[in-house]
Amino acid sequence: MSASIKPLASWKGQDRYFCEVMSSLTCIFLSGGCSWNRCRMCGYKNDRNTCGSRKELIEHMNAQIAWISENYASDEYELGKIFTSGSVLDPVEVPHEVLDSFKRLFAGKSVIIESRVEYVTEDALSRFLSTLDQGQLHPLTVAIGLETTNDAVRDKSINKGFSFEDFVHAADICYDAGVGVKAYLMMKPLFLTEQEAMADMQNSIAEVAPYADIVSMNLCTVQGRTELEQYWHRGEFRPPYLWSAMKVLLNADTAVTCDPIGGGFRRGPHNCGICDKDIVAAINEYSLNADKSILQAVWDVGCSCKKEWEYVLDNETPWNMPLTD
Repeated sequence: MSASIKPLASWKGQDRYFCEVMSSLTCIFLSGGCSWNRCRMCGYKNDRNTCGSRKELIEHMNAQIAWISENYASDEYELGKIFTSGSVLDPVEVPHEVLDSFKRLFAGKSVIIESRVEYVTEDALSRFLSTLDQGQLHPLTVAIGLETTNDAVRDKSINKGFSFEDFVHAADICYDAGVGVKAYLMMKPLFLTEQEAMADMQNSIAEVAPYADIVSMNLCTVQGRTELEQYWHRGEFRPPYLWSAMKVLLNADTAVTCDPIGGGFRRGPHNCGICDKDIVAAINEYSLNADKSILQAVWDVGCSCKKEWEYVLDNETPWNMPLTD
């Protein structure tokens, strides 16, 4: 095996982290694969290492970490963001030896890692912090894909496999360990109308805010080889309107970050194609500075397709096909 192997993806950017805009390095590593592997909309489950043994998996992941070390200087970024196909804290997907390599690579940095609730334990967090924490203000934040605070929606529309109570318990473990919490929420999973999706997101933001330092709204996209894609091909699912995302952000009482991935494309959140680019840019800028006037300015300009969106809100009925594509 070569000394270094390129990860699935990596890039530099900027992120809002505890009310501060920081230079960031996002890394997506090929891992052993999500152990849950059942969410209806998730295509990342298709990205998994096919190594035949635990030893080979460790070597392969450490080779990816070596590539990051060789290609990004430590002084190029302040915040490291580690993603895999599922949970960084899952010892089957990411063996402890790899977790140790992560904390050495990002020692002294602020770091965000993603994990399901069942892998958030005192032992896992203390192991990661042991080298990572070198006195920085917020050394580690665990991002959890809660998706919604509504247990029925999470079960039927997403098949996530845990409850809001489980999330709160994991958040308590994080706070007891001095670790931050980021909650991912999903706008418009399967089986919800546009109006239902907006209401669910608005309620979820309000209900999760007391338990999370950072709230992030993800706009549902149609990823390949997923159950959701099958519904989409049959005309039984439409990604959320960008107008819906803007309305939720404008109404939220807490600052919410949002990266409208796929914005303006049919598989991603979209309006008519004319106004999409300006709305995506406004949402991205708002996510960095939390200035709602940026959103309001674009909202006030409007577009002829806003009438279509309003019609959908008023007329789309539950458990039926979407009115538009």
